[in-house]
Amino acid sequence: RWQPMGWLFVLAACGILAFYAVLMGWTGVTLLQSALAGLPQDMGAAEEFFAGLSGGRTALLGQLISLLLTALVVAGGVQKGIERLSRWGLPLLFVVLIALAIWASGLEGAASGYRTFLLRWDGAQLLDPTTIRNAFTQAFFSIGTGIGCILAYAAYLDRRAHLPREALAVVGMDTAVGLLAGMVTFPVVMSFGLSEVISSSTLGTIFIALPTGLSSLGVSGQVVAVVFFALAYLAAITSAVSLLEVPVACLIDRLGWSRSKAVWVSAAVIFVLGLPAATSLGVLGWMDSVFGGVLLILGGLLLAVLLGWVLPSRFEDDLSSSGAPKVVRQGLMLLLRWVAPPVIAFGLLVSVWDLLRSWFG
Repeated sequence: RWQPMGWLFVLAACGILAFYAVLMGWTGVTLLQSALAGLPQDMGAAEEFFAGLSGGRTALLGQLISLLLTALVVAGGVQKGIERLSRWGLPLLFVVLIALAIWASGLEGAASGYRTFLLRWDGAQLLDPTTIRNAFTQAFFSIGTGIGCILAYAAYLDRRAHLPREALAVVGMDTAVGLLAGMVTFPVVMSFGLSEVISSSTLGTIFIALPTGLSSLGVSGQVVAVVFFALAYLAAITSAVSLLEVPVACLIDRLGWSRSKAVWVSAAVIFVLGLPAATSLGVLGWMDSVFGGVLLILGGLLLAVLLGWVLPSRFEDDLSSSGAPKVVRQGLMLLLRWVAPPVIAFGLLVSVWDLLRSWFG
């Protein structure tokens, strides 16, 4: 009866990776541009570069190479591929982000960047439907909930692993990396007067404002840009790996395919699905809203209902075998049954309403 939920996870993961690979391609091309040809010297040059980056052969080639790299990692298996990448890649990402954040704190506009984007309280935003939709989407995507990533990885987890502690570690590290990225980006944006560029688009921050601002620092700015985009690409690869593992694990489990066959067939299908996004920003935005928004949140809601109401004993047994204290188990079950479903349902309804409003006025 709940099998369709599993296929929903596969559909959402494939849909997200289809357009996410396009964004990965943009990041990779920008990295190469920063390292080999230098940074754009003004806003006009940056916008011209982005226009060429976001369509045509460049976007398709970047998408293809990014999917190939992701497939190579997943084809190596959980231990030889995914675990090896995460073991050295993620600590490196964290350490270099700290170094970049320290560097950015010395910029002239650092304090203003912190106040404007990170430390300013605006209660009205809590009632803004777009803010609510973006918050749910970011939270669910960044920790792999709602698309089956957690379920795919949990299949390889030791049953004695302390689940609450693992969950806290994932959420804590994810939040820390997000804050560190903001502490790098926003001081640069404010230091070079580029805040207007990012007012309506995250893409404007990463691919237009950031390179333009760093170009004024000369060689040091180019070095920082190369390091930043290299880290961004590494982080994107780790996320893409978790997304590709979802359909791969499904094909291995349901059809008995070999890992290699499942990986390359999945990657090929996802590449084809992403072709419209690689050639049209409008399609990319639509796919982001549907797959990375509505389906993602819907998957999280169904998962909460399944574990909290349909199979609560299974979840409690897993918590018990992991060594979680009784009070922790009871608290988690209370949240899972009575808090998570209505809150996620609210987020889903608001997200659907906000999207319909933006599409049809």
